[in-house]
Amino acid sequence: MHPLAFYRSTIGKKIIMGVTGLIGIAFVILHMAGNLQAFAGPRKLNAYGAMLHGPLNELLWVLRIILIVAVILHVLMAYQLTMRSRAARPIGYEHREPQVSTLAARTMKWGGVLLLAFIIFHILHFTTQTVDPAGMRGMTDVAGDRDVYGNIVASFQIWWVAVFYIAAMIALGLHLYHGAWSSIRTLGYAKASPNPLHRRIALVVAIVVWLGFTLVPLGVIAGIIR
Repeated sequence: MHPLAFYRSTIGKKIIMGVTGLIGIAFVILHMAGNLQAFAGPRKLNAYGAMLHGPLNELLWVLRIILIVAVILHVLMAYQLTMRSRAARPIGYEHREPQVSTLAARTMKWGGVLLLAFIIFHILHFTTQTVDPAGMRGMTDVAGDRDVYGNIVASFQIWWVAVFYIAAMIALGLHLYHGAWSSIRTLGYAKASPNPLHRRIALVVAIVVWLGFTLVPLGVIAGIIR
């Protein structure tokens, strides 16, 4: 199939959405693993941050560009598929009997909007520090490295930052639960299931990622990370 015809087709858009979703899942798992180093103390986390902005900076930018393109395509495909689905609905569609679905499936739209807003805020907050609610811009630790640990502690001591972050992680967990299963099904690696709750791999991925990210702000609130 010609690339343009593939892009314009419904199945092509679903495959693009599935592949970009899996790229996003791989990224959040790696990002979660990096964040959890906050429990190892400031020296460990700040050294990790310095490594990313030092020897691995060029590679990191390549990965960031891939991720940004993946996010843009993922959002674009989601929008186009939604519009295409609405246009194809018969007049009485809204009156049909509801299908069995999960909370994750029913909240994909608004959860996706919340995640998009969170991604923008997260980049401006922790990456570029353009948004600096804790006043940590330019702060360094005793080794002269950027004080990532201090920014995390100071930021999550601000109630609305912690609440926004935790809410976004709930949306991420739900999004991953439905999206991970949908992606591998679209790519032909999973069969349709009469029971949407029996998606064990997707459930495990969603719980691990949600818990891994949520533990950091909860650790700050509980005084474990300080």
